[in-house]
This record gives sequence, structure tokens and C-alpha cells, in this order.
Amino acid sequence: MVELTIGTLVTLIVGRCIFKGYSATGILLSGGLLLLAITALLGKPVLPESVPTTGNVVTDIFEYVRFLLNSRGGGLGMLIMVLCGFAGYMSHIGANTMLVKLASKPLGVIKSPYVLLVAAYLVACAMSLAVSSATGLGVLLMATLFPLMVNMGISRGAAAAVCASPAAIILSPTSGDVVMAAQAANMELIDFAFKLTLPISLTAIAAMAVTHFFWQRYLDKRSGEVNERVAAGDLITTAPAYYAILPFTPIIGVLIFDGKLGPQLDIVTIIVMCLTLSALLELARHRDGKGLLDGLQVCWRNMADAFAGVVMLLVGAGVFAQGLMTIGFIDTLLAHAQDLGSGGAIMMLSLVVITTLAAFTTGSGNAPFYAFVELIPNLASSLGINPAYLVIPMLQASNLGRTISPVSGVVVACSGMANLSPFEVVKRTSLPVAVGLAVVLIATQIMVPA
Repeated sequence: MVELTIGTLVTLIVGRCIFKGYSATGILLSGGLLLLAITALLGKPVLPESVPTTGNVVTDIFEYVRFLLNSRGGGLGMLIMVLCGFAGYMSHIGANTMLVKLASKPLGVIKSPYVLLVAAYLVACAMSLAVSSATGLGVLLMATLFPLMVNMGISRGAAAAVCASPAAIILSPTSGDVVMAAQAANMELIDFAFKLTLPISLTAIAAMAVTHFFWQRYLDKRSGEVNERVAAGDLITTAPAYYAILPFTPIIGVLIFDGKLGPQLDIVTIIVMCLTLSALLELARHRDGKGLLDGLQVCWRNMADAFAGVVMLLVGAGVFAQGLMTIGFIDTLLAHAQDLGSGGAIMMLSLVVITTLAAFTTGSGNAPFYAFVELIPNLASSLGINPAYLVIPMLQASNLGRTISPVSGVVVACSGMANLSPFEVVKRTSLPVAVGLAVVLIATQIMVPA
């Protein structure tokens, strides 16, 4: 109980400081280091099993920061930096302007930007079938779809929320979470994924799309945020018309190089290829090697800005999440989950609430789900209920909870790239997530026998 109290208290202090305007990166890093220090004082290890200890619990705290700088700076961080660099270069060469100029004509018949927002959200959800990582998908959408949405009259907050939320509901039948859930439910993957999970997911996505329409419009009106649609005639660029396809080449590359149509390539590899293609087109267009290299400096500067504004925020959030886990916050939540009731419906709701809370506080959808899913077979057997009845809502709740966490990778990345507070994006995703979770619970009651 002490661990739960400490974790809750530090989380509330961190949230209040960020709300009052303190640097999110600095306060999250400070809160995480404090939690790790308390963990060390309690005699608990501060490093995950995958990170070798330095032999001293004090230096282990700083070793974890080094580990995150390496892993997030070189993995997810590199993806974010390269995508931000690519997006900056697209603006520099006029590709984004040409895309908006061409798209504004056919999309001009749709007068409401919120109808466009719903369409963008559905496209983003479909993209989750190709990109399994929530953060990777969010960053990819921020680099490609976000500029188009903003120029079509969608507010920056609403556009960032769309990019942050498509992975809130699981669609891919072969994702690791779905495979583990099917095993816990003691069902064949095809039956579990297509007969139960997919219909519930599609229903929740439809409800979330409608909610996005009304919620984003309400928040825009309340805040007075107005983002005028850019008219085609107001856009001036010397870029050729075919440059409009360049901002979407990373998405096209992800679909082609998925291991089925072509060799399976990492997203960063695909973006480097797209950047090279764009640079070669610029060289052929201007025949100026020095100008080309000078133009690429825009890409490198955007990458540096992304490291300072987004990657370091991810490191701070990672240290904070590790502090919550090592102090025992998540384990205590899991222990309480088994004591909240014996009925099937009560246990299902308990699992959903605690999984959502764990995902919200740590920013991870995988950690609480993987911890809970091991409990499902024994819990279902002892209660005499269908394990799928417990595991499906929990599976969705872990991803929905991550989407409203101000320290989750996808929210941090999307808010950083949009120059918004993570709390602004969370506010934008909160009601759609709440509606999606309610629909999942109702659909489970209807479609999955207890």
C-alpha cells in the first residue's frame, strides 16, 4: 500500500507541475529519478532484468538514464528525428504546399473540416494494419497527414489527436497482443481475432470517429481556436505537380516493403530512401549540387530540434514510468485486481479499470496487459467463466489507456511534433477513448458469452 501511495503522490505532483507550466521533460525526469531513488532506499532493484547492473544501486539509477538515451535516441528517437527531418525537407522543397494546393480542390466540396477529420481518422486506423507500433504510426502520421489536415482547416490540437489515437483500438489480427490474448482465451487465433475481436474493434472505431467529430468541434469552439482553410489560389510554389506524392512516399514504402510485396524494411530505412529520392529529384530539377546540400541542412536542423523537443521528453517519460514500475506501483495494482470481487462482470470491470489506470500512469499498453494476461486462465477457471470475456476488454483497455496517458510515447511524440502540451492532446483524446471503452464493454456483454 505504501508503494501505491508514493506512486500516486509523485504522479499528482508531476501532473500539477506540468499543468502549471514547468518543463515537461525536466519534471518527468526529476519525478522518475525521485521514484528510482526511493526504490533504491527501499532496497529494491532499479534496473529491468534486461539491463546489467553496475554493481551499485545509486549508479544503477544513472545507468538507466544512459540506457534510455541509447535505446530511445537510437531506436524510436531516431525514427522521430528522421521523420521530422523528412517533413521539414518536404516543406522546404514545396512538396507539402503542392499537396495542399492539389488536395484543396477536390476536398473543397467538403465544407466541414470535421468531416475531413473523421475521414483522416479512419484512414489512420487503416494504417495501423501496416504499422503495429502506436508511436511509430503516430510519428508517421504527424509527418505526412498532419500538415495536410492543418492546411485543410483542422485545428492543430484536433489533428494531433487524430494522429495519436488510431492505435487505441487493435485492428491487426496478428499483433503480439492479440496472439497472447488468444492463447489466454484458449481459442484459435483466427476465431478469436476475426469472430470476436475484430467486430468489437470496428464498432468501437466507428463510435470513436463520431465522437471525434463532436468533441473536437466543441473544444475548438470553447478555446476559440480557428484554423482557416488555405485556398488553392493563396498557395504559391514553383514545385512541379508530381511533388505532391512525395510526402506520402513513406506510407507507400511501408505498404510495399512489408515482407509480402517486397523485402521487409525498417521504417527508418524507408524514410532514408524517400529522402534520397526527393533529393535526386531536386538535383535533376535545379542542377545545383551546392544548393541541394544547403537545402538538406533544413532536414538536419529539424532532426536536431526533434531530439531536443521530443526525444528528450520520451527519455524523461521513460524514466518516470520505470520509477513507477520498480517502486511496485503496478504490482500493487495487479494484486488489488484479484481482491475486488468474485463475479464475472465485477472481475471484468475490475481488470479493465486497473489495466486502464496502469496504462495511463506508465504510458505503456504492453506492460499492464502482459502482466494481467498471465492471470486470465486461472481467474476464469476459478470463476467458471469464459476467459475471452475477461481478456478482450482488457486487451482493448491497455491500448485505450495508453492513448490518454501524457507520458506515453505516442502522445509525447505527437504533442512534441505539433508544439503542443501532452495534456492538450490527452484532453483531445479523452472523450473518444472513454466512448471507445464503453462501446468495448457493451459489445463484449452482447457478443462474448460469459
